[in-house]
Amino acid sequence: MTKTAAIIGGGVIGGGWAARFLLNGWDVRVFDPDPEAERKIGEVIANARVSLPGLSDTALPAEGALSFHETMSEAVHGAAWIQESVPERLELKRKVYQTLQEHCAEDAIIGSSTSGFKPSELQGCASRPEQIVVTHPFNPVYLMPLIEVVPTEKNPPEMVARVKEILTGVGMFPLHVRKEIDAHIADRFLEAVWREALWLVKDGIATTEEIDEAIRMGFGIRWAQMGLFDTYRVAGGEAGMKHFMAQFGPALEWPWTKLMDVPEFTEELVDLIAGQSDAQSGHMSIREMERIRDNNLVAMMRALKAQDFASGAVLNQHDAKLSAEAGMVRTAREIADPSQPIVTVRRAVPIDWLDYNGHMTESRYLHAFADATDRLMEIIGCDQAYIATGGSFFTAETHIRHIDETHLGSVIEVHTRVLMGEGKKMHVFHEMYAGEKLLATGEHILIHVSLETRRPAPFSEEIAANLKMICEAQAKLPAPEGAGRYVGQPR
Repeated sequence: MTKTAAIIGGGVIGGGWAARFLLNGWDVRVFDPDPEAERKIGEVIANARVSLPGLSDTALPAEGALSFHETMSEAVHGAAWIQESVPERLELKRKVYQTLQEHCAEDAIIGSSTSGFKPSELQGCASRPEQIVVTHPFNPVYLMPLIEVVPTEKNPPEMVARVKEILTGVGMFPLHVRKEIDAHIADRFLEAVWREALWLVKDGIATTEEIDEAIRMGFGIRWAQMGLFDTYRVAGGEAGMKHFMAQFGPALEWPWTKLMDVPEFTEELVDLIAGQSDAQSGHMSIREMERIRDNNLVAMMRALKAQDFASGAVLNQHDAKLSAEAGMVRTAREIADPSQPIVTVRRAVPIDWLDYNGHMTESRYLHAFADATDRLMEIIGCDQAYIATGGSFFTAETHIRHIDETHLGSVIEVHTRVLMGEGKKMHVFHEMYAGEKLLATGEHILIHVSLETRRPAPFSEEIAANLKMICEAQAKLPAPEGAGRYVGQPR
């Protein structure tokens, strides 16, 4: 069933919302009076097409349809989700809501990207206040998982639950803000750091570049994976948070910061900060900086995926959902036609899989084939529960042929055949494709072992039966080209 989102107001945030929904399979209808809106949103979506698929270890769903509309009434037609991202003027937002509610479905969700207004302020003049909720994102919306969901008592619990379900469904992390407050939660931290940074620059203590280095070389990395309180809990050592508070609590009475004061916002201060910022990064265009930012975010969050921690855990949960929706086989019983090669991997090539030549590096072909072997093991019954009982497969021999190249963002599929599986041995053959193009083959011999003795051991009855079923069904296929080749053998 096609899902439709309406984006009211393009810009950086609205464009990010459009990309997030579009690349997760939603149709997206955009209204923005800016004559350059289609170009600007198109550029944001182009960046997202490169970076967002790289967060997932499974392919994103087929992209939805993108359309631009002359009126809000036209844009919201059939929309289940409406995201408002117009400028931060309360009277403008209220006027927009009046128009939206005249034309949208009564059960549509109207989310606001506002960072400054409380939901009760937005609901003030609305005909259906229960329909409006704050859903405050972070830039770039198509990569950053956090969404602050701020309802009021006028929003029914079932509506708030649906909001969180939809946001989770497009790979985001909805943080339910239980009490409305100016600037919600995260922006209050940002405001505190911003105020202190302005003082440090104004007083000549640090430049904009030095402040940025202090964050990205220090506490910014810790905060990215552990947040504030867990970071300080660890800093307290074995005695934990109480020890940390006892040790550093008295410092709260010292005049270390100027968080309650704001430096006078003069032209001189603006020129000072703007000049330092230009000297720091003026040699790059904004689009270049966006691409650098996106690549860095993808690389960091992919590292957290391997630990199944923080934003990485959110991405792993989204991958599992995408795999299930795409019908990726998880057990032998789910194989629709065992006589055909089994699709064991479907994913995009991420930024950290590239080499200095700009295509997928050698080791990542093995990575993809190893993932395919792991999926096959799961399918035949050698899953984590089985491995916990003491049985598994070890790879004894591998032969990879590199046939063609593939690049960033390309969707690759691995098709897997079982050439032999009996006794203690499994012989598999993988073919990697991008569309119809064969990229590589991987041939592997695996030995079933006892993890207790670390020696070869017979399969379980379930694994033996599943391997027999697949082998017999696939035996009718022609022998795969390249099977049994040795290194350097001419074709």
